[in-house]
Amino acid sequence: MAWLGLEGKAAIVTGGASGIGKAVCRALAQQGANVTVVDVNEEAGTATVGELKADHGGDHVFEAADVTDRASVEGLVTKTVATFGKIDILVNNAGINVPRLLVDPAGEEELTEAIWDTVVAVNQKGVFLCTQAVVRSMIQAKRGGVIVNMASESGLEGSEGQSVYAATKAAIYSLTRSWAKELGKHGIRVVGLAPGILEATAMRTDEYERALAHARGITAEQLREGYKKVSIPLGRAGTLEEVAAVVAFLASDRAGYVHGTVINVSGGKSRG
Repeated sequence: MAWLGLEGKAAIVTGGASGIGKAVCRALAQQGANVTVVDVNEEAGTATVGELKADHGGDHVFEAADVTDRASVEGLVTKTVATFGKIDILVNNAGINVPRLLVDPAGEEELTEAIWDTVVAVNQKGVFLCTQAVVRSMIQAKRGGVIVNMASESGLEGSEGQSVYAATKAAIYSLTRSWAKELGKHGIRVVGLAPGILEATAMRTDEYERALAHARGITAEQLREGYKKVSIPLGRAGTLEEVAAVVAFLASDRAGYVHGTVINVSGGKSRG
């Protein structure tokens, strides 16, 4: 048995076909868990499952699902239980970020109601729908389980040009603590983690960086240079694998008394 004891566990990872989510899928599979990779990108999701099987073995599957749609989420849970007979771990990782200013005097990158609704739907409503559906299954099975929510250090500090994203991630802190109070009695742990600045992922597109740079009154080149100047005591950006390793630990019984808290994974980043 590996140190984390995840062999044979059944895990759902939303947004599992790229970025942090894909790294989490790899980390869980490496520790012997069977992973349901959830994503809206069927091609990338199917490829991810193929990689997991080739590199780590196991019975991994892909499920196309929209985390903002209740029927889609409930179908995902039903299929996962039918495949693995249980759900032990849910990693709420799916998320989007659309940088916009509350008010843009230039009229180029202003926050709209449509963007607000979209970001809140994926980052906040999606976590609610997935957790509710999975917890129903966990309570019925009387096996306990673990919910891991992906927050962000911007949820505590705020972020210029990313107010709606930061607000949804702030909500994750509160949902994690509140659900921990509700679900502990059922043997279900609820934990979260908050990454800081990481290596580039698919989310950090040219369009994303252009919009964020505009919101901060700088060029995209200056924004990229700024990543290197942020006060990070460890002196570097984090890696996806470092975040994924924390997720795997929190999902394991080795973290059996970690409950109702969000772990900061940011290299000590601060405003100071």
